[in-house]
Amino acid sequence: MRTSEKPAANAAAGLSGPASRKLPVPPRERKPALAALAVLLILGGALATTLLVLRSGDRVSAIRVTQQIGAGQKFTGPALEEVKIAADSGIDYVSWSQRENVLTSFAAVTILPGTLLTNEMGIETSSELGEGKATVGLALKPGQIPAGLEEGDRVQVVHVPSRSSQGETRVLAPSALVFDAGSNGSRQGNSGQITIVVDSASAPEIVAFASSGEVAVAELPGAR
Repeated sequence: MRTSEKPAANAAAGLSGPASRKLPVPPRERKPALAALAVLLILGGALATTLLVLRSGDRVSAIRVTQQIGAGQKFTGPALEEVKIAADSGIDYVSWSQRENVLTSFAAVTILPGTLLTNEMGIETSSELGEGKATVGLALKPGQIPAGLEEGDRVQVVHVPSRSSQGETRVLAPSALVFDAGSNGSRQGNSGQITIVVDSASAPEIVAFASSGEVAVAELPGAR
């Protein structure tokens, strides 16, 4: 009796399907150089940003003037204050650490409030208070002093004869520096005391007329 044998299953039959026809996938190429470059760029950008932030916050202490200082006047403590400015501002500022030296110097020009002090604005000696100059105190009555007079202003000192005396009105000092504006009363146009700087040669005559009340002052705004 013949035994019929079943054909053996073809083990390779399943390999003939579409799945067996996929193309081989090449292995991915690693690029360590590009990865390192990307990391360096990220770190470099972060470092640059940090430096910009740090530099923008760099500040130095400088001196700002808070009160008007006339040319030739000495700097005073209340007229100076500390301010912070950018370190790379390009301004020839005077450092707050030099404040003590500033207090022993004089203003080379009239300095207005709010001005940042620079080296060109100060001098070691004052031409206004030097040799050949004198300070004179004047006690003035209403009408003899303009309103709003301040330290550092320039005034013309005028002899105003009284009615009983014989004489003509004349200028005793064409441009005198107001060294001290006195009390608030003088700034309101009332009677008050001021101290002016004049030539020592004209000081005796000014004092003599001032003692008899025959002196008045006129402000010279354009001479500041």
